Formats: sequence, C-alpha cells, structure tokens
Amino acid sequence: MALVRNTRTLPVRRFALDPFEEFDRVLSEFGSTLHGGTEWVGYPIDLFETDSDLVLEMAVPGINIDDLDISIEGRQLSVRGKLPEAAEDGRRYWLQSIPRGDISRTVKLPAAVEVDKIEAQVADGMLSLRMPKLAEAKVHKIAINR
Repeated sequence: MALVRNTRTLPVRRFALDPFEEFDRVLSEFGSTLHGGTEWVGYPIDLFETDSDLVLEMAVPGINIDDLDISIEGRQLSVRGKLPEAAEDGRRYWLQSIPRGDISRTVKLPAAVEVDKIEAQVADGMLSLRMPKLAEAKVHKIAINR
C-alpha cells in the first residue's frame, strides 16, 4: 500500500492582530443577532490598502443596488442591505441558509478616509468601495540629512 501526500490546503483565516479587536468583532456579531438584525457573516469580505486608498470588496449576491445602504461614521463603515423574503408558495424546506430580510455588516477601518471622495460600485454581485486615505493616514517617507 502506497501513501499519498495530501496536497490540499485548508483556507486560512487571518485574525486581527489585536485580540481585543477580534473580541469586539465577535461580540458585535452576537449583539446584532440579539437586536433582531442579521450580521452578514456568510458573505465574504476583503479589506486591504494601497499606498493611497483603503479598498473594501464584498460579495452581495441577490441584493438590488437600490436596497444597499452604505454609511461611514468616524472609522466605522456600515453596509446594510435587504434580501427579499422567500415566496410563500407552500415550500417545505429541507435546508434553509439564505439570510432574508434586513442584513448588515460593520467594519472598523484601520485608517481615516476622505469621506467625500469614496467611490462605490457593484458589478457581478461584488460591492467595491475605494476610500482615499486622509493625508495624515498615508505613509510619508522622511529624508535623512547627511
């Protein structure tokens, strides 16, 4: 019998460097469920930065652009949406995991952004937000005098 090496890899979840920030995120997800909202946990999200921008990409399949609400307060970015309720046509579900109704996701941004210059677009079920960083949030190289 020959042994075969498993070359598949499991997805890696990148946790916040600050354990308190990760705890706050988990607590806010739990709290939003208690208050009747559904945290948008099942929809993937990427938040990354370039030299000049913070960029958020989020899957929003099945949500009409008119039903999306994006707001920012300080460094808290909130995305809210509404998935239509399932039709009441005598369905008997074997599995039901599509979130319905009002849903939301709140993300703490790692840097301050220029709110008036944020660009948002949705293409093929992907929300993309390009948020220019404020001048003080950008990395500045300091020349050393010799």
